[in-house]
Amino acid sequence: MAAFNDKTKELAIRASSGLILASIILASIFLGGNYWFAVASLIGLLSLWEFYQLLSKKFRVSKGIGLLAGGLILLASAEHFRPISILMVLTLTTFILLLIEILRRQFSHSSYAIWNLGGTLSGLIYIIFPWSFMVLLRALPLGKLLLFTLFFCTWSCDVAAYLVGSQWGKNKFCEAVSPKKTWEGFGGGVGGSILASVFIAYYSAMPPFPFLYIGIICGFAGQLGDLGESLIKREAEVKDSGQLIPGHGGVLDRFDSILINGTLTFFLFGVILG
Repeated sequence: MAAFNDKTKELAIRASSGLILASIILASIFLGGNYWFAVASLIGLLSLWEFYQLLSKKFRVSKGIGLLAGGLILLASAEHFRPISILMVLTLTTFILLLIEILRRQFSHSSYAIWNLGGTLSGLIYIIFPWSFMVLLRALPLGKLLLFTLFFCTWSCDVAAYLVGSQWGKNKFCEAVSPKKTWEGFGGGVGGSILASVFIAYYSAMPPFPFLYIGIICGFAGQLGDLGESLIKREAEVKDSGQLIPGHGGVLDRFDSILINGTLTFFLFGVILG
């Protein structure tokens, strides 16, 4: 009975924090402009901090330099997107990190240049770039609706995968990375995402295919993105990336799937079809 009460309490906390978080995100998407930029930047930088914390369990990374570079990259995508600015930030960050390691070697006779460069820059590519793409996505003519669909399909995929997997899951899917995931849950996630995209297309009275594309992306790629973060946590030997969101763990835990989903959606609508 006590275990049942504890699980009920945990589910209530998880649902409450998830509802609050979803409300903030959807409101900022609706308002757009500086509101969406502020929320996306905050989530991106908090996720980046957690990523660096995970990497720090194995080797040194320059967290402050990485966070500063991440903020500058996000700023470059806020108003006037200039690829040259982002390339300059990445290049200067690389040389600053090398300078830090040169000085470290000179004064302490040890250095971590390979690990510091790889860890710090990979965080920018893995986390900050996708959030920059989602900032740019909001600026497209249908950006508000595309972003709403992106998040709604991602969340629908997560919920459907959990419900189907916990109820009918028997055949393990990539158990070496995430032991609880099953093929049944994977299929449920794909179905939930596609159904969500169909619902939005019907509700908005628009042609279904643009939304179906997002549904397919979130159903398939999003679950692989979740496995990617699970792999990083397994190598770092931790259960969650942090404890900032009650019932969910860290910020990166909650927004791991959206990274690849947002990247592919922007690539489709902002690059190919744009």
